[in-house]
Amino acid sequence: MAQATHTEIFNCKPEQFFKIITDYEKYPEFLNEVKKMRILETSPNKKKVQYQVSVLKTFTYDMWMYETPFSEVRWEFAGGDLFKSSTGFWKLETQGENHTKATYSVDVQFNLLVPAPISKALVTVNLPTMMKNYHQRIKKLYP
Repeated sequence: MAQATHTEIFNCKPEQFFKIITDYEKYPEFLNEVKKMRILETSPNKKKVQYQVSVLKTFTYDMWMYETPFSEVRWEFAGGDLFKSSTGFWKLETQGENHTKATYSVDVQFNLLVPAPISKALVTVNLPTMMKNYHQRIKKLYP
């Protein structure tokens, strides 16, 4: 399994950041590797979301997203051609008047035979760019 955790401070309220991370169908607008998103099922505080991502090749997979408004989003693998398993979360905490401390964590096992150092690199290499893209999204939506 490959695991990564990263914490960062964002210039918005937890409610605003929560809105961004749960607006799944907007991900292709600001996350370059995400090509398409679809919500397949919805129930209170739970959604099944289909991701189509392109990293060297295009992959499609489904995740169950469990939402606790304004404080956390957890996910677990529901099917697809990239992962054997995948779990993770965003945890949001108020940090001052207009800031959010956001912790992102992911733990994946790839469906393909991938050596441990390579799988760790695949999980961590995009984290700085992903965080930068979230900062830019916040600036655009909440100037």
